[in-house]
Amino acid sequence: MTGRRELQRQALKDRLFEAAEARIARDGLSSLRARDVTSDAGCALGGLYSAYEDMDDLILRVNAATLRHLGDLLEQATQASSDPEERLVGLGLRYLEFARTNMNLWSAVFDHRMQHDRDIPDWYNEEQKVLFAHIGSSLSDLQPAMDTASLSIRVRTLFAAVHGIVAIGLREKIIGLPSDIIANEVEAIIRLMVRGAQA
Repeated sequence: MTGRRELQRQALKDRLFEAAEARIARDGLSSLRARDVTSDAGCALGGLYSAYEDMDDLILRVNAATLRHLGDLLEQATQASSDPEERLVGLGLRYLEFARTNMNLWSAVFDHRMQHDRDIPDWYNEEQKVLFAHIGSSLSDLQPAMDTASLSIRVRTLFAAVHGIVAIGLREKIIGLPSDIIANEVEAIIRLMVRGAQA
């Protein structure tokens, strides 16, 4: 009996996850409502709270899946070249490609704020490391003498530069870039930072 209940609970979790992911992909995170998600999943509102801790937990699970999909794409970029500079350029361009084709899901990773200023759980912090892991290995190949702390800072700086170009460009802010030149600027900033690091 317990096994059957677990299967039913897992099936409910899956339906709620799929409903939340589909809603975010279609309408964006700001439009996500618990009642809409449970309606799409075919369960009562209380069903959400028997399957997940709360909406934050459900959103983090969707965001974690988005990060894993992004990680798969970035892994492909690291395997495409043995040259660390070219790998970094490939990472930047794959990141742009992912953001452009998964705009709402990608935005949710950065737009979500935990309710009541709660801390982000450790398991999700681990998922976020995919944003930096591949950058770190390529930068380490370029600057093998760099200590771990300095490398960590440089990784985050490079990510912030690329993410800033992508986020501002795709969201069409005042200083945003035309869509057709965002890729050129992503490549340019990476090559400039690599050459600066090598100087």
